[in-house]
Amino acid sequence: MVRPIIVSRKGISRRKALGILGAAAVVSGSIPTIQAVSAKQAISAKDRNRLVPIGMVPVHGVDPAQIKFRTKAPLTQSPGSMDPMTYLEHFDYGKTTSLPDGTTLREYRLAVVPLDIEVATDIVFPAWTFNGTAPGPTLRAVEGDRIKITLVNGDDRSHTIHFHGIHPADMDGVFEQVPPGGSFLYDFMAKPFGVFPYHCHTLPLKKHIMKGLYGTMIIDPKTPRPPAREMVMVMNGFDLDFDGENEFYTINGIANYYLENPINIRVGEKIRIYLSNMTEFDLINSFHLHANMFHYYPNGTMLEPNEFTDTIMLCQGQRGIVEFTYNEPGQYLVHAHQSEFAELGWIGIFDVKP
Repeated sequence: MVRPIIVSRKGISRRKALGILGAAAVVSGSIPTIQAVSAKQAISAKDRNRLVPIGMVPVHGVDPAQIKFRTKAPLTQSPGSMDPMTYLEHFDYGKTTSLPDGTTLREYRLAVVPLDIEVATDIVFPAWTFNGTAPGPTLRAVEGDRIKITLVNGDDRSHTIHFHGIHPADMDGVFEQVPPGGSFLYDFMAKPFGVFPYHCHTLPLKKHIMKGLYGTMIIDPKTPRPPAREMVMVMNGFDLDFDGENEFYTINGIANYYLENPINIRVGEKIRIYLSNMTEFDLINSFHLHANMFHYYPNGTMLEPNEFTDTIMLCQGQRGIVEFTYNEPGQYLVHAHQSEFAELGWIGIFDVKP
């Protein structure tokens, strides 16, 4: 078994990452098996070129039945943590009580936990997490609810939470720095309805986001949206050697997870995805659905879509709602439409059953 690579300093390029991850290969065996290489191990130019399948886009143009994978994505980021398949449809509605005026109070707890997480096959990343995963929990409320979120800082440096949306200045998570071992209570009304990222806002901001301190809050409209099967997808990247360039890209935190563990849906089933982009360093990320089109609701702050497409691009912090239905069974790809991002882990499959 290849020993895990714990990345804490320079040593892995995007080209090496391709070799470690191992793009899908045709069974014919025309391409040699790729082994993980330690970040500390010197590699000659000749060996580096041999290890990297530059130009191979996973699955594209190949019969899925004739594909095998050189590697297997980890099932969780760390022992006991939530797996990406569960995360996909898990929403934290908080501890709910009713206030005297009839307002619903929702209370949440987010803890900053420094943790080594496995983000790709045998790749362990020294993350800062909310509640033990990167991205953190998906919080959910209804417009008009009162929200109380307690941040507990279990790290040895200061952190905050900045929530996108509307709230008082002293609840904005910028100047209210929470020291090591400290805590802070965020208290605000949930408004407006929509999809809102949250993230640490401590300087250097790019480091605190890149290390994993972000997640999603969904505020539902008072009149619920039409019934659908709902999922959350957070697009992100991991800079393994801290050089300002991502080596892996994922949906919900593990490279290639939904490629090797397809998302099962049904013919005619309406799918609603709460999509956000928290990728650091790259100007944009994107979402492309194969053999279909989807309705898109930017920010989720409107009840009618403004676009019918198969591809959207988002800068960091942008988000929206994607809705679609498949009418024919089969396996359909979903991935970033920057091919490099797809090769480096941001790719999955919807397995549509009759």
